[in-house]
Amino acid sequence: QVQLVESGGGLVQPGGSLRLSCAASGSIFSINDMGWYRQAPGKQRELVATVTFGGTTNYADSVKGRFTISRDNPKDTVYLQMNGLNAEDTAVYFCYAAVRATILSRSRDHWGQGTQVTVSS
Repeated sequence: QVQLVESGGGLVQPGGSLRLSCAASGSIFSINDMGWYRQAPGKQRELVATVTFGGTTNYADSVKGRFTISRDNPKDTVYLQMNGLNAEDTAVYFCYAAVRATILSRSRDHWGQGTQVTVSS
């Protein structure tokens, strides 16, 4: 019913930039929080950044000042602009959205399939 599809991942050199996109589709009445998580090899999944419907943002300390999260509510899309990438940013990045599918539904967590970001020279 609800699908989140990430795009924009890939291989980038240290110091480079990437922009991730995540578009939600399907049965969507409303979306509250959206965000990005990541999971590096051998590590737990961690929060990267979140943004509320109204635009309030929150960032992990490790990315603050380098990453910018934003969203386009009419398009049900969230973005993550990543600048100054380093090896520690290498991970699978997952899109997250709290989606209310219909007026009769409560919000439920949805996850994208993940997109690989590799920072390497």
